[in-house]
Amino acid sequence: MKERPAIIRISESVDGDDARVMITLQWAETAFYGEAIGSAGAEHRARLVGEATLDAVEKVTEGRIHLDLEAVATQDLGVVQVALAQVSLTETGESLVGSALMSDHDPSAATVKAILDAINRRLTTVLL
Repeated sequence: MKERPAIIRISESVDGDDARVMITLQWAETAFYGEAIGSAGAEHRARLVGEATLDAVEKVTEGRIHLDLEAVATQDLGVVQVALAQVSLTETGESLVGSALMSDHDPSAATVKAILDAINRRLTTVLL
């Protein structure tokens, strides 16, 4: 069994002023879905992706861990772009930070990876 959930699918749709993001993670041969709905503005998309990712993660852990998305952003770093995420553990307030390189100009995938990077060590202790 893998130590961490794997990203299976990132789905984004817009209906008028609303955007819907669905994230599918796989763990132990089971798919877990996370969803977030909010403003369709481009400046809100990374946060929706982050919220949907955390929704899926909490389902993977069957509620054994509760997470809050504090911040998410993309940043130029030399010649590359990096997604950054700050997540906190609801119970303790502990801050976790993750990053991921943006490849193929896909900020949503980089955001999911940055969030998973932030929480992977905590997930391992909860899931194994």
